[in-house]
Amino acid sequence: MTVWEAGGANYCGERFRKMDYKAVPFEKRIKENIRNYALDNLYAIDVLTDYCKSLCAVADVAILITERHGEKIVSVGGFAGFTPDVVGEPGRKVRVYGRTIAHLYAETAQVPEEKRAAVEHLLDGFAAMLSQWGEEAYLHRESSIYMDELEEEVGVQHMQTAKGEKEDALTGVYHKLYFEERMQVIDRAEIAPVAVVNANINDWKYVNDNYGDEESDRLIRTIAGILKENAEPDYVIGRVDGDVFIVLIPLAEEGEAEAYCRKVQQACLDYEDRILAPSVACGVVYKTNVEERLGDKLADAEYEMFNNKFEIKNAPGYRERLEKGRQ
Repeated sequence: MTVWEAGGANYCGERFRKMDYKAVPFEKRIKENIRNYALDNLYAIDVLTDYCKSLCAVADVAILITERHGEKIVSVGGFAGFTPDVVGEPGRKVRVYGRTIAHLYAETAQVPEEKRAAVEHLLDGFAAMLSQWGEEAYLHRESSIYMDELEEEVGVQHMQTAKGEKEDALTGVYHKLYFEERMQVIDRAEIAPVAVVNANINDWKYVNDNYGDEESDRLIRTIAGILKENAEPDYVIGRVDGDVFIVLIPLAEEGEAEAYCRKVQQACLDYEDRILAPSVACGVVYKTNVEERLGDKLADAEYEMFNNKFEIKNAPGYRERLEKGRQ
């Protein structure tokens, strides 16, 4: 667990909800709303304290971290009678999106002269890391709330829309038009990273040609069910063509999309049926920059999918499994 992952116990407090986010552009909101954050909204204070204790033990220093106005938050070492002067002697400033959120003070009197420069460099790096961790936590949390607000706005716009009008009638996942709206919501929220998974049914036409429409439709429903069963609640799944699904994973962790594809493909292999042998080829790409658009990533995901399809369809036993219903 990082210094900031467990932070934010008060994050969902009322002061964060009073702002009309829908009326404020995301870029402006990011610049302004940092003033509403305290350190415990961005960092796990107990983890931060333990880190400072370890640093003090290694470097033989004392460390004090205060809020922007001087309130003491973490104190390790000889700062019991010290009164911070964040205006006259601000120490090392910790800044997030252009605003000072904390001050880092260090007492280095016990450090040998020959090690002083190295310790000062270490403390400079610690302050820089605090700034970086704070920005990551801040952007993650603000993006999440902003996306919730945008999705709420979409919900208001579609208040009169029946459930079946945004879901694909055959599979229950989002149909193409509504899925594209969800892509736009994620783009407007400037979320990154976002994993884009292209999941294409292998040999759907073979099933249709040999077993008819009823069985080919059952294959599509089966694949959709597997995609949904293995997805997390925040995954966005759409059927964008007859045998093609796209899955979006906002704020995907490293390897999460690839692990999802492996689970889906294994579930297909484990599926037992007298006729159907479900199989999907998956291609994964990432939107890593908030300025990128998810729609521009679809072709890249399709390209990766075709590479995977070639491997699957040329694997030993694939053809035998596909044709088992005719044997």
